[in-house]
Amino acid sequence: MKELLEKYLPKLTPLAHEQLLKYYSLLIKANEKINLTRITAPLDVVQKHFLDSLLAGPYIGEGAACIDIGTGAGFPGIPLLIARPDIRLTLLESQAKRAGFLKEVVDTLSLRATILNFRAEEAARMPSHREQYDFALSRAVAKLNTLLELTLPFVKVFGCAICYKGQAPKEEAALAAKACEKLFCTLTIKEMSLEYGERSLVFAKKQASTPALYPRKPAEPVHKPL
Repeated sequence: MKELLEKYLPKLTPLAHEQLLKYYSLLIKANEKINLTRITAPLDVVQKHFLDSLLAGPYIGEGAACIDIGTGAGFPGIPLLIARPDIRLTLLESQAKRAGFLKEVVDTLSLRATILNFRAEEAARMPSHREQYDFALSRAVAKLNTLLELTLPFVKVFGCAICYKGQAPKEEAALAAKACEKLFCTLTIKEMSLEYGERSLVFAKKQASTPALYPRKPAEPVHKPL
């Protein structure tokens, strides 16, 4: 694993490499008891979790306030924070066991991050989190119109939601036109051909405050997408 990190992430500091090694060890150990990831082989973790998580890094300004929505095992938030300790990170995870794992990682690696054990639909109603972030990130497996409703309420006006996708989600983007209209955002897609596959980042730039209606009640954004 150490050699893989040095090969694929040569620009990271020795401390960052050490933290990623510890993170990998904690992930594999916890994965035996908690369903965190199906990707466990060292090369796959480096490429499909660590490298993949860092794709948004160049687009995030120094000291930015970021929230990772539905972070699960900590992707993309934790690798981003390890590589970019200047960002102010909040990890949002609804499942208690996964949130407990995230706390263990943050404590063990001495990272500065806040962990929220709530659904996005609940946390987005809290004044301390609604429209308080420069960026909302999500690698969650969901349709784009669902992700926009769950991420944009956290973002400041003129901030940005960044959704991680596989191959260019042009059909998804077209279907999300109604969501963009209701949530006052504009979309830009950045496509990338990488060693481990095709990847895209969807940037949703927020143009006005999110209407109080959104997000709707828990599960509605998933079962009845805009």
